[in-house]
Amino acid sequence: MTKIGHMVGAIASVCTAALFSASSAHAQASDFKGAQATKSHYGAIFQIDSGSQGAIKKTLNNIENLMDDPRLKGKVQIELIANSKGFAVYVKNNGFEKKLEKLQHEGVILAQCANTLRELHIDRKDLYPFISVVPSGMGEITLRESQGWAYIHPTPPNPGL
Repeated sequence: MTKIGHMVGAIASVCTAALFSASSAHAQASDFKGAQATKSHYGAIFQIDSGSQGAIKKTLNNIENLMDDPRLKGKVQIELIANSKGFAVYVKNNGFEKKLEKLQHEGVILAQCANTLRELHIDRKDLYPFISVVPSGMGEITLRESQGWAYIHPTPPNPGL
């Protein structure tokens, strides 16, 4: 076989491999249905440290989306820890009381960092009475992560989008 014959054969082999690889990847992508929940229990701790209405709405929506995932129904425990300016999620008359009560009724742990209350001079009485207070938000996250919980920190939405 000539040099040109070898080159044509090599190019044909590469093209065939590329086509097979592409069709295989397409089949795999279309067959993919997401990760499977193989454990009996999952934990997720959400941190909110921004007090904007957008950040609060996004975080609470993310929690609801996780709770509604059919793969995790009855298998996930969720905690929302507020620290820094995130305390606004728990301030009375902020418009989120009903949603927070619903989440808590569905098993979501609602926790506030005591350090934030002290450092920002926030009176505990200004928060909804059904909110738990933990010694430190960072301690709560550390403990939950050491227990295997996923750490989720939604970023505030970009108003320009």
